[in-house]
Amino acid sequence: MSLFDKTAQALQTSLNMRQIKQTVTSSNIANAETPGYHAQKMDFEEALSRSLDIDGLRSMSANHGDHFSVGGKTARVRPEIYDNPEGAVNNDGNTVDLEKEMSALSENAIMYKAALQLINKKMAALKYAASEGR
Repeated sequence: MSLFDKTAQALQTSLNMRQIKQTVTSSNIANAETPGYHAQKMDFEEALSRSLDIDGLRSMSANHGDHFSVGGKTARVRPEIYDNPEGAVNNDGNTVDLEKEMSALSENAIMYKAALQLINKKMAALKYAASEGR
């Protein structure tokens, strides 16, 4: 039995994916003036879904004592990062839309903080439950 349930694992994975998204978006912003740079994109929801295996399609279980458990390792899944096909090409070949990237950066920061607050509340609840057992 794990101290941290699936929700806590999902929140942790969400934070990891949001950090990657922050890096990708920041890189796009930093290269907004670079001729020929193609903006990168990461599909957060798809990456998180794959990592958590929400639909259970890729889940495997150990049904014999000699088998190894292979599930629950969300840190190994890496999101696919690719050239943004929606980017309009500027005169210099750059595809970064600075306004969209800044908006995405702000949204990602807000969602990161929200997930962090949820983790903090979950930890506070565990701490409260542990201290009430004295």
